[in-house]
Amino acid sequence: MNANYKLTCAVIAGLALGVAGATAIYAQQGKVAPAYLIADVEVMDPTTFQKYVSGLPATLAPFNGRYLVRAGRTVTVESSDPPKRVVVIAFDSMEKALGWFDSPAYEAIKPIRHSSAKSRAFFVEGVVPE
Repeated sequence: MNANYKLTCAVIAGLALGVAGATAIYAQQGKVAPAYLIADVEVMDPTTFQKYVSGLPATLAPFNGRYLVRAGRTVTVESSDPPKRVVVIAFDSMEKALGWFDSPAYEAIKPIRHSSAKSRAFFVEGVVPE
């Protein structure tokens, strides 16, 4: 009976470790790196650009895009050519970021930005949350 008890305890412990390990692996697989749009924008026509700014939040909402930086104070520390207006928009993943950029809603307002501002923009993948 003592041997059966030990065997039962070992099986239960093994099952518990297996479940814990599988749960940890599943949790890690579910973590995705966030993505960020970083843009340096020089506004040439403020009135027209305001139309773009007004329409932008509605295009971001379906992709859970949210502003992190929206043309706040900038301090240049290592550049002879400081940025004009910095914007950072966060997304849950690169797939959502690219989905937003190619979405019909955003495609509709891109020409407004192109006609009213010069910009450099790029997506960067962030660090996977722990």
